[in-house]
Amino acid sequence: MATVEEEFQKHRASGKRPIAGQSLANDPENPAPYEKPPRFTSVHEASEYLWESFIEPEIYVNLMQAVADGTPIMDIVQVILFNEFQQGSWNPDLMMMLFEPATYMIMALAERIGLEMSIYSGELEDEDDEEEILGATIEESRIQKIIKDAKGGAIPEGTLTAEMQKSLESLPEINVAPSAPAQPSLMEAPEKEELTDSLMARPTGV
Repeated sequence: MATVEEEFQKHRASGKRPIAGQSLANDPENPAPYEKPPRFTSVHEASEYLWESFIEPEIYVNLMQAVADGTPIMDIVQVILFNEFQQGSWNPDLMMMLFEPATYMIMALAERIGLEMSIYSGELEDEDDEEEILGATIEESRIQKIIKDAKGGAIPEGTLTAEMQKSLESLPEINVAPSAPAQPSLMEAPEKEELTDSLMARPTGV
């Protein structure tokens, strides 16, 4: 099964997003999932759904491995939220509203097992500027607040419900570490070294 990081790279490379006006050219008899009424319409219900999926054993391990490998949490969140949008879980507006709660949820999971976290891969310059997240602009001040909260180990009150907090504390202990870089195959030809003067060459000055 592909890891979250692999899914992110696949989505980033493919760029498969519905383009403006695409729905007008689609077959009305067979609408795409995101063209139908969304499964969730409230942040509360959608957040609970996300949390339950995050703590599924296999997904939980994959998420934490991606964090341990240095994948920025906001990148992970973008993949997950956009994936669910494509499957009809929510509309674009709700997707954007879920961005911060989902980021804090993964931060809470990573903090629980003491992982070092990378939060954002972009470059922030001014709080008054904007960044593009999930195809929409978002104030840099919002991103900077999340980064500041991560450094201080603070999850905003109300992000995790009492039930979520209880399930967080009862999660099994897992050990994850950064994945080792791929080793070159033994079948690969060795790298050619620069040739120095041959030992059989005539010495200079002779």
